[in-house]
Amino acid sequence: MCDCCCVTAEQRIAADRAVERSTVLDELLREREGLLGTLDRVVALQGTARLIRESLGVDAAFVGDLEQPGTAVIRWMAGNRTDALQNLVVPTGQGVGGRVLASGKPVRVSDYVRARTITHQFDAQVQGEGLAALLTVPIIDRGETVAIAYASMRERADFGDEAVLRLEKIADEAAAALRLAGVAEEAQADAVSAERRRMQSALHDSVGALLFSIGVQVRDLHQDVVGDPVLARRLTRLEGDVSAASRALRESLLSLSESTPERALPVELAEHCRSFEARCGRPARFVQLAPVRPLDAERTAVLVGTVREGLLNVEKHARACSVVVSLGPSLGGVQVMVADDGTGESETPGTGMGLRSLAERAARLGGRVSLVRDEDGGRTLRAWVPEVP
Repeated sequence: MCDCCCVTAEQRIAADRAVERSTVLDELLREREGLLGTLDRVVALQGTARLIRESLGVDAAFVGDLEQPGTAVIRWMAGNRTDALQNLVVPTGQGVGGRVLASGKPVRVSDYVRARTITHQFDAQVQGEGLAALLTVPIIDRGETVAIAYASMRERADFGDEAVLRLEKIADEAAAALRLAGVAEEAQADAVSAERRRMQSALHDSVGALLFSIGVQVRDLHQDVVGDPVLARRLTRLEGDVSAASRALRESLLSLSESTPERALPVELAEHCRSFEARCGRPARFVQLAPVRPLDAERTAVLVGTVREGLLNVEKHARACSVVVSLGPSLGGVQVMVADDGTGESETPGTGMGLRSLAERAARLGGRVSLVRDEDGGRTLRAWVPEVP
């Protein structure tokens, strides 16, 4: 065999190995993308809805998430034509999803609006989406139902045992994905908490120490300029600037501190009011209308975030002389309000990312956030969240 033939054979072998390695790499990349997808709860549930539709060949599929015990909310859909079922709240015992919550077992009906085995609170929504046959199974993790998987047809149909088994298999895969997403969320939360603590420590030790040192030096200089009123006034202004910077630093450190259920909500809101007064020179009064029950970290964070956002909007936009922050129980939950007496002549306060984010976080808890103009020209920012079940 000639040398040129040997070289060609070696090149062919190398090419075959390259193709093989490329195929393995592509497969690993696909697995990585799938793994990263399951690390996000929203992506995992949305992907579950699409997988149900593709695997079972149904007209539409959707997933209800248990955002509080005993109640599912339909969030993720595939194949839907309308928003009739979007954000539908399904309590235990109501409809096919409610029956699944009550029994922990699959439920199937061939014609939803005519079925005698379920309640019919949601007939209008099901008809609005144009559905007839529904199959529903629980998504169970560690013995507890954490979500509900739905498969549906727009015409009357009978879901057989094979369809039930296939949907249950998808539900098992979804439960594993949600478990993995939960671990990832906890790890991310731990990382964020660690970084916040690091930033707090760094700010306190560096900027805080520097401001304290400058303040001491300025006060010492006052003793040497008794006969120079111009320099004395400049030093007084500088001392005021250092004091204001110190207050701003304390506010930043407070913002970095995490709200916890153990921390009294009224105390934290009162601290924000005092900080606002120190920064702006305008009175901010905190009023607790009545005692409130302790809340978990997420609900507390929404209420504290609302007060922080409201005070920030007043500081930036409102021509207000004073602000009142109130806290109290309301309609089975807890409400905070930030009301200012602005003239209404200033630009519209920020209704962008900050308020939208607060509204979305409150909605996930079953709460709400609103910003309204009062008759006297001022504005009131309200946030309400339900009590912990």
